[in-house]
Amino acid sequence: MRLDTTFAPDTIALKKVDVVVVGGGIVGASAALYLAQKGISVALCEKGRIAGEQSSRNWGWIRKVKRDPRELPLMFESARLWDMMSESVGTDIGYRTTGHLFAAETDESIAKYEDWIEQARDHQVGARIITGRTLEQQMVGAGQRWKGALYSPNEAQAEPQNAAPAIASAAEALGAKILTGCAVRGVELTGGRVSAALTESGRIDCDTLIVCSGAWTSRFLRDLGLRLPQLKVRSSVLRTAALNGPENIALWCKEASFRKRADGGYTIGIGFTAVAPIVPDSFRFFREFLPALLMEHSSIKLRVEKSFLNEWATSKAVRADEVSLYERTRTLDPEPDRKVTERSLFELGKLFPVFSHAQIVEQWAGMIDVTPDMLPVISAVDSIPGLAVATGFSGHGFGIGPGAGKLIADIVSGAQPAVDAKPFRFSRFVDGSDIRPTTGL
Repeated sequence: MRLDTTFAPDTIALKKVDVVVVGGGIVGASAALYLAQKGISVALCEKGRIAGEQSSRNWGWIRKVKRDPRELPLMFESARLWDMMSESVGTDIGYRTTGHLFAAETDESIAKYEDWIEQARDHQVGARIITGRTLEQQMVGAGQRWKGALYSPNEAQAEPQNAAPAIASAAEALGAKILTGCAVRGVELTGGRVSAALTESGRIDCDTLIVCSGAWTSRFLRDLGLRLPQLKVRSSVLRTAALNGPENIALWCKEASFRKRADGGYTIGIGFTAVAPIVPDSFRFFREFLPALLMEHSSIKLRVEKSFLNEWATSKAVRADEVSLYERTRTLDPEPDRKVTERSLFELGKLFPVFSHAQIVEQWAGMIDVTPDMLPVISAVDSIPGLAVATGFSGHGFGIGPGAGKLIADIVSGAQPAVDAKPFRFSRFVDGSDIRPTTGL
């Protein structure tokens, strides 16, 4: 998946801002927007292009259902922001309410969905189990195939390739500096606190630095002596040409997931399988991730790939005066598992004959940044004043992105957050907290 970009000049005229944001995905762009709205000077530094990685490669779902209940207050805040996002950024980002349907083939699956509804009851998500004729009305033909489904009518979607760039442009219009092709190689500390971002194009003095680097975050923080247990999972997706199929709902089932795009085609994801490349961090963080691996053993496929040697070779600390790994890999652009995506489309065609005529236009893959408990980190780092982190969204990041960006903006600016940030604290990995997951990817 390739998007156009404009690269920063060889040297940066910008010398000082209040906040530097590292990473131009949906969360970083949102953080820049909400900081700029507060009148705080901010520079967003992106080593490649805005939304070049997972923020443009996801399914485009904006959902509350099947989230960890601890995420739900933040997701409700994010949904509020999404609801007015097109107006806020001054352009159509494809946002619309469609409803989401999670198919259940067995009584056991229905029981798991019922358990989630009970856990989330206090949050009034509005999800329910539907069966029979009601299910048939929502997804024609579904009542003959599945025992039931978890149905959430108020869920939404947007176009990932449009959303983060539009948010970044809106931030720029408010005075934020958006620097693409500008890798941050390191952080300068003075007296133990953040004093500058050291980029490939020069130094930017700042009081605060927010790391929103997705799959790169753990590696970036390691050079600051910080240990963040985070791994990468590869998810493959395809899109079709325009097709006259189901329009008003997005579906997840064992065979595949789909949603109708603004261009009339469909984004189709693998319903039940993702690949976790085995890399050096797999061993560093094995103990923390073991519960998640046991929970997701049927849907996570472990593979040894060339990325193991690549990451081993780039494990030494990055020097601010040398070309870094961030410049050598501007964009994580892994090959999709084409056999798996095409098999998913084939199986989808057996469930819904209209998909048997679908023309594949594009296939791609993205690297999802995951944490052991599948909750994000949205937090200041206590041991380094001026440093904050927003990462580890574990496949849930697009929908929750605006809320996460606003939360980290509130945290670093000293504003009162709209939601409790305690579940997302950086320190939970070392303070004895239970970091086992409660829900899957």
